[in-house]
Amino acid sequence: MLLRTTPHLYDSNVSRFPLFGSASLISTQAGVSSCVVASPVLDIGLKLSKQATGSSQQGLVRKTRDHVKHSTANAYGHGAPGSVLEEEAQLPETSQPWETSPGQASPLGVSEVDCGINFAIFSQHATAVTLCIKVADRGQFGGPDVGMTKLALDPNENKTGDIWHICIKDFPHSNVLYGYRFDGPHGWDQGHRFDSSIVVIDPYAKLVDGRRYFGDSREKLSGFLGTYDFDSSPFDWGDNYNLPNIPENDLVIYEMNVRAFTADESSGLGSDVRGSYRGLIDKIPHLLELGINAVELLPVFEFDEFEFQRRSNPRDHMINTWGYSTINFFAPMSRYASAGGGPLKALHEFKEMVKALHGAGIEVILDVVYNHTNEADDAYPYTTSFRGIDNKVYYMLDPNNNGQLLNFSGCGNTLNCNHPVVMELVLESLRHWVTEYHVDGFRFDLASVLCRGTNGAPLDAPPLIRAIAKDAILSRCKIISEPWDCGGLYLVGRFPNWDRWAEWNGIYRDDLRRFIKGDSGMKGSFATRVSGSADLYKTNKRKPYHSINFIIAHDGFTLYDLVSYNFKHNDANGEGGNDGNNDNLSWNCGYEGETDDSTIKAIRSRQMKNFHLALMISQGTPMMLMGDEYGHTRYGNNNSYGHDTAINHFQWGLLESRKNNHFRFFKEVINYRKTHCVFGRDTFLEKSDVTWHEGNWDNYESKFLAFTFHDNNGGDIYIAFNAHDYFIEVPIPAPPGTRKWFRVVDTNLESPNDFVLDGVPGIGGTYNMAPYSSMLLEAK
Repeated sequence: MLLRTTPHLYDSNVSRFPLFGSASLISTQAGVSSCVVASPVLDIGLKLSKQATGSSQQGLVRKTRDHVKHSTANAYGHGAPGSVLEEEAQLPETSQPWETSPGQASPLGVSEVDCGINFAIFSQHATAVTLCIKVADRGQFGGPDVGMTKLALDPNENKTGDIWHICIKDFPHSNVLYGYRFDGPHGWDQGHRFDSSIVVIDPYAKLVDGRRYFGDSREKLSGFLGTYDFDSSPFDWGDNYNLPNIPENDLVIYEMNVRAFTADESSGLGSDVRGSYRGLIDKIPHLLELGINAVELLPVFEFDEFEFQRRSNPRDHMINTWGYSTINFFAPMSRYASAGGGPLKALHEFKEMVKALHGAGIEVILDVVYNHTNEADDAYPYTTSFRGIDNKVYYMLDPNNNGQLLNFSGCGNTLNCNHPVVMELVLESLRHWVTEYHVDGFRFDLASVLCRGTNGAPLDAPPLIRAIAKDAILSRCKIISEPWDCGGLYLVGRFPNWDRWAEWNGIYRDDLRRFIKGDSGMKGSFATRVSGSADLYKTNKRKPYHSINFIIAHDGFTLYDLVSYNFKHNDANGEGGNDGNNDNLSWNCGYEGETDDSTIKAIRSRQMKNFHLALMISQGTPMMLMGDEYGHTRYGNNNSYGHDTAINHFQWGLLESRKNNHFRFFKEVINYRKTHCVFGRDTFLEKSDVTWHEGNWDNYESKFLAFTFHDNNGGDIYIAFNAHDYFIEVPIPAPPGTRKWFRVVDTNLESPNDFVLDGVPGIGGTYNMAPYSSMLLEAK
């Protein structure tokens, strides 16, 4: 991800919250929990506490009259320079008919227990905690005049170690908004950022409620609070439901954005469905036709798409459409629900989406962001949760710089992932997505951050990385790292892995780009990458499929732009072209941007097919980007995180117009890979598995490579790439046994001759290969 700065956000008033939509399930667990539950975080909290202030788990039930205040609470405060919006109206103190007990310290979050509804939250350094709740009246929330009830927690009765807790008897099991106020030491240089004027979100909230419609500018200053639902029936996964359980060496990953996939009118979907989980369900037939068998979804945890518009700044025209700015690690993005349905509908439709994808044989991998949060930096903070609860615990700090936030994420803060409390939060979040939503794996954004200790120093054996690899619930999941961060910790091929972790192979991307565009001296590197990057991954019990091979990802150029632009064109982002990568290893084929020159367009078409063929014949796990199957362009913008427009939206009309040429080639090559086992080996190549038709490895100017993958049954496959700008008369080796060569691919030919599944016979002893082209022959 290339987005690396986040501005300060204005305050907001919780009275902006709209009504809830239809109810749905938050947990498939039947019944209620007992009043004493083991918790790793409880144990950690007790160990961290300098003095455990005792609390009886079965304390005397008491009325709340003496410590309940009814008010309209400010959802977010500021604590930073700049004008803010604050609308807090103090209403008279009011009693409520609720009875409370001290509650229990486990589990964290909201739970249904024998004694009522229990609230528990960690804060090691807080000195005062107030639970703020807003309850429905007969199933409906009132208007702006209905405020929040505040329950002050007594540290002598409502605290065990570092866990604050309270249980409310006969309390609603759904239709409740809640948050907390925290106060504590104000020593900035000690890392504290407490502000009791701010109502913050429970990190363990399983749902988050805010505005209902994505990009609704009328509600762009609205806040966010936690909510829950224990009333709904369990989600019906179906009697014949099964997880796909696709072997890693068989995966073909499709990186995509839920909203952008169907947000455009050209999707043909109704306005209430476009850009939603339901919209993705409706387009599963496209994914099946393309042939991919795993989707890697850009972040689907709750985030605020209007975070750039909370103050005047050069990016205040932008809407965050990528989602790399997490508010909460348990809640699905509520504005991806159809028809503004809110968090409960989002929960249900997310499960429907997973169920439908699994029914189609497609796995679901989530792009998760545990390296930082939305709360930005100390100059312009956006306090919504962790910063206001216990900044010193949740974030890495620089003790040599007055307790300022360390910034290895490029976004202003760095989550303190290897702190025991934060580590358990991350693990519980991952387990939740696996058990509750049945996802199949995770791609960890800037995962090198997760390899840093609490002081920011790199660790050889990071506890969190090991715990994820060894966790029983996560054992069936694909776990993929983006093995670098913005602090320079580049771990491609060296990421701590316990023989479980796969990696985005950034070296594969760079080497393939350079060879296919015609850079000199890249032939050997190209050969190493397409044969599985054994130099990086052939250690211990690692496999070729631990290399996630990609040429294009969400950040950077699209495939079309990679062959159409030499330079980034990011003026629309508002940062004067200072954002985004300056070195894209791209080649515009002779003209910058759009052109009507038929010769240039033909080269670009060949190059896109060359890249795609190279990706799909490589040993390792291929990943492609949504839209590359029809040649999507962002017009040279290589950092398009903030555009909720056609720049990012899938263009279904363009897909339809290119179904019989560009798209056809892409889907045919994907399916060819899936039906030929020589491309997806689960072991590294031995000498008997491949023949390199090359006696010129040391020629720096050579840009041609040919090789044969051998099949045990004689169905060998010969592949050649010509990255020169001239024709080459290629000698073709003899086919095995009595077989003959059949041409399946020649990227220089127009569709449908560029790919012929049954193969074209008559291949002689030589083949005249065009400039910037590739070919594939199969022995039959």
